[in-house]
Amino acid sequence: MLRFVGTIVASLCLLLGCGPSLASAQESPKSDVPKGELKKYSFEKSKVFPGTVREYSIYVPKQYDPAKPACLYVNQDGVQYKAPEVFDELIHKKEMPVTIGVFVTPGVVKGTSDQALPRFNRSFEYDGLGDAYARFLLEELLPEVETRKTEDGRAIKLSQDGNDRAIGGASSGAICAFTAAWERPDSFQRVFSAIGTYVGLRGGHNYSTLIRKYEPKPLRIFLEDGSKDLNIYGGDWWMANQAMERSLVFAGYEVTHNWGEGGHSGQHATEIFPDAMRWLWKDWPNPVQAGKGSPQCQEILIPGENWKLVADGYKFTEGPSVNAKGEVFYNEVPNSKTFKVGLDGKVTEFLADSKKGDGQAFGPDGRLYANAGATEQVLAWDADGKSSVFADGFKGNDLVVRHDGSLFATAPFATPNDSKVWYVSPKGEKKIVDAGLKFANGICCSPDQSLLYVADSRSHWIYNYQIQADGSLAHKQKYFHLHVPDTAEDSGVDGLRTDRDGRLWAATRLGLQVCDQPGRVNCIIPTPNGKVSNLTFGGENFDTVFATCGDRVYSRKVKVKGANGWQAPVKPANPRL
Repeated sequence: MLRFVGTIVASLCLLLGCGPSLASAQESPKSDVPKGELKKYSFEKSKVFPGTVREYSIYVPKQYDPAKPACLYVNQDGVQYKAPEVFDELIHKKEMPVTIGVFVTPGVVKGTSDQALPRFNRSFEYDGLGDAYARFLLEELLPEVETRKTEDGRAIKLSQDGNDRAIGGASSGAICAFTAAWERPDSFQRVFSAIGTYVGLRGGHNYSTLIRKYEPKPLRIFLEDGSKDLNIYGGDWWMANQAMERSLVFAGYEVTHNWGEGGHSGQHATEIFPDAMRWLWKDWPNPVQAGKGSPQCQEILIPGENWKLVADGYKFTEGPSVNAKGEVFYNEVPNSKTFKVGLDGKVTEFLADSKKGDGQAFGPDGRLYANAGATEQVLAWDADGKSSVFADGFKGNDLVVRHDGSLFATAPFATPNDSKVWYVSPKGEKKIVDAGLKFANGICCSPDQSLLYVADSRSHWIYNYQIQADGSLAHKQKYFHLHVPDTAEDSGVDGLRTDRDGRLWAATRLGLQVCDQPGRVNCIIPTPNGKVSNLTFGGENFDTVFATCGDRVYSRKVKVKGANGWQAPVKPANPRL
């Protein structure tokens, strides 16, 4: 099996010009340089990529002492760039830290017989976006690496700090390296990318856009490519690598490049690999710094201000809403409880039985209006926790209350792909004002309360309507265009809020996507645990985002202030078009 996989990988590398073979990578180093050891293994028990078999090699430098966990370099497509020899030299000269190298080949699912074609997982594992390959490394391969020992019996211990870890590769192996670091900067912060495949094979062409919009991450990136690189059906490699570099510079990342004139081969990367390693590891152990971010992100995010845990241990949280004092209330839906976050940050129970309260919002009368799933009613709760029925006859999901006391609610549960939007007048008179969305979810108004925004969770759209005097809706449009992760069929957009400058904040699978008034995503802000169902602006000045994130609630202070439905309407300035 090892011979079979090795033959397949060697053929792929020759086809793609990935770099030197394992044999050429093991040339003897200079006699005065301590030589590390390189041992080869196989791995056949992946759950992330079931059925695959692959080879991996572990390089351990002579200077390695198991009493101190070593830095790590992971490389796709096995050993390339004469890396063991380069590491021997640079570690000896103290131009990079003591680093263990793990060189892993792509997985192959062996055919069911000699007449059946194996399944070659290289493009699937390497070109695809998402965290699958990072999970494979972190949950499966690297733990196995740490079960191995050197020839003289030294245990292998790897640093778990992303600042101590680099990852690299060529072609599809390069985008794979970048993706692993992009998805898990806590585990990989230094990236070597040679002839990177940032083109339209499996979504890689989106990176040059996403980099400009995401809150920046602590990454340092070295890019290499040549002007004669591929220009085929999937895209133009040379132009795509330059687009990546320009996007990284735009977002303030620490990035450098070495452009050549070669084609899709590993020759140039091998020549510059020592210098690339020196640059990636320069000033170590000082931490890699995050970029500054785009001007749009800088307009709303405070430097050095990160997410803070408000509370955890819940089954599922939803419905964050804020009262006139700035106190925040949220629901633990499965346990039918509502909690309050005071201005001092203390969390207390507000309702012992919320009747399965879900989406909710305060009204101008100071009452908390909530969709009660257990009774299929909109209940209005006073400050003492006593409720009265404001509307019934539908099972609501989320709602918004306007300054005049009228209410809009989404009701997606009754008929598949035919969600309803309800209007309830200040007197409690109700009517359906829209239908036909796949799964109507989050809902809010523009700061001037003339427009209604409704999230369709099972698409990448947020709908925009103009509210008429009688509560009816006009001029419906699929207006806000959201980003969708490569691993999902839709954005999963849920809760919505606006700030006083007219931006729309949307809770999605990627985190909070912040849109300008013309409907374009300007900034993407991930949450610490990768989950978010809803948000609100709380605190005394309404300048702190509170986000319900599955079993946890987080908060984060920002530069902008939320627009609350119960407040007098505010007309924002005209947007930049």
